[in-house]
Amino acid sequence: MTKSVFVTGATGFIGSRLVANLAESQYHVTSLIRKGKESHPKSKKNIGDLTDSNLEIPIENIDCVVHLASHTPLEKNKKILEKVNLGGTKNLFDKIKDKTKSVIYVSGLGVYGDPGEKVVDETFPYNPNTNFVKTRLEAQKYLQENCEKMGINFGVVHFGDVYGSRGWFYEFLIKRLLKNTFRLPKDGEYYKGFVHVDDAVGSLVSVLEQNPKNESYIVADSTPATFREFADFTADQIGAKHPKSVPVFLAKAVLGGDLIKLLTTSMKVSNKKISSIYDFKFSSYREGIPNVISELQSTGLLK
Repeated sequence: MTKSVFVTGATGFIGSRLVANLAESQYHVTSLIRKGKESHPKSKKNIGDLTDSNLEIPIENIDCVVHLASHTPLEKNKKILEKVNLGGTKNLFDKIKDKTKSVIYVSGLGVYGDPGEKVVDETFPYNPNTNFVKTRLEAQKYLQENCEKMGINFGVVHFGDVYGSRGWFYEFLIKRLLKNTFRLPKDGEYYKGFVHVDDAVGSLVSVLEQNPKNESYIVADSTPATFREFADFTADQIGAKHPKSVPVFLAKAVLGGDLIKLLTTSMKVSNKKISSIYDFKFSSYREGIPNVISELQSTGLLK
């Protein structure tokens, strides 16, 4: 039986790939998009805004809602972050609580705070240390508690740093490496859990197919690496110079404290649980980055 899936954030970096994957895998997909945006041709459009109390979702039976939509830490206005990331989540749930059997919430590794040298898995306690992540976690808990009250299955996926031919990897790293303007706060000597966008989407589909009941999954590849290693390898692939460093206080002044704290917090994670249901295409950034570079070249974004 073909499943129906409702996706928020459907035109975003990860969301657009997810919708394409699902639509081409014979799912019935509905994309929540803003007016003026276009979704995958095989996806049904639901035009609206998460924060609009008059949001209409004219579907009666949804097998799963995948909630990807959110502002990123680049948004420094706390009121806007709360309105979208928390208020929007509450409004969404109000609109789908009588229509869906399952909800999957997509978040990040920031919920674990600063684990030091410990390797983080799904049993690790949440300990967020930025306002951005605290708001996101509040939204997660709201969904989890209310799904339980309504008898709706709930799952959460915590992504590492997702890279691909759109989003931060191209806009903030590759473009600036080529101009020799990219700088690494704190010299980049902090570990991150990187994951290719195709593996992020593949993992998410695998979780969806599991129909999780109060389960959480960490999604990152099998090779923890420092941001310095990741950035230097990327520079080598595109013939750019290795990036220089910038003091943390200067980076915070430009990008905001929450984003820089999330970026410079070292995080080693285990992907053992997600690997039990999904086979990664790219076990390391050393395999994934050349694939992205090739894609950028084929689309003319990189010569």
